[in-house]
Amino acid sequence: MTALSVQQLHKHFYEPVPFHVLRDLSFNIEAGEFVSIMGKSGSGKSTLLYLLSTLDTDYEGQITINGTSLTGLAQNQLARFRNEHIGFVFQFHFLLPEFSVLENVMLPALKLRKQSRERIEARALELLYLLDLKGQEYKKASRISGGQQQRVAIARALINEPAIIMGDEPTGNLDSVNTKIVFDIFRQLARERGQTIIAVTHDDEFAANCDRIIELSDGMLV
Repeated sequence: MTALSVQQLHKHFYEPVPFHVLRDLSFNIEAGEFVSIMGKSGSGKSTLLYLLSTLDTDYEGQITINGTSLTGLAQNQLARFRNEHIGFVFQFHFLLPEFSVLENVMLPALKLRKQSRERIEARALELLYLLDLKGQEYKKASRISGGQQQRVAIARALINEPAIIMGDEPTGNLDSVNTKIVFDIFRQLARERGQTIIAVTHDDEFAANCDRIIELSDGMLV
């Protein structure tokens, strides 16, 4: 089953000078696939991720996720779709430092309002235990290590049971030990839970162990 489909995608920047950043990209990503997006700085990989994640809607072409065409939808429709179907893990975890680990994980589900607070809390605890964070749940997010914070960010990305997890340099801030832990979590999520993972990375070793690499050069697929 196709989780994400891109057809004839073009992206232009017009300031400070016109620049054709992505050129006629077409590809599919299957459900449960673990894919990395690679390319030199300026190749367009982060731009591509922002388009795929619906955070940027100024493009030509077609993006479809889980059979829903996202091209041309209104911002409020996209925001709801994003919260329900896409989980995000960034290089910087963006946790709220004054909130507890548990509260940080619960936030996207509380915002979606599809389940009771009790059910959301139970699900958040289940994810924290899955990611080996038992004993950390009531600590402030600012009081745990960097590697633990990134695992909390992954739990937060999973709380709404998204079809796709998108990572922008998700291990870019981590040492080799924690990079391996995060990679192994992604691998397990793809294999055992059928989660689709798409990660922009500069890390050759990380990419080499994924199912597939989408490589960009000057805005085109290599």
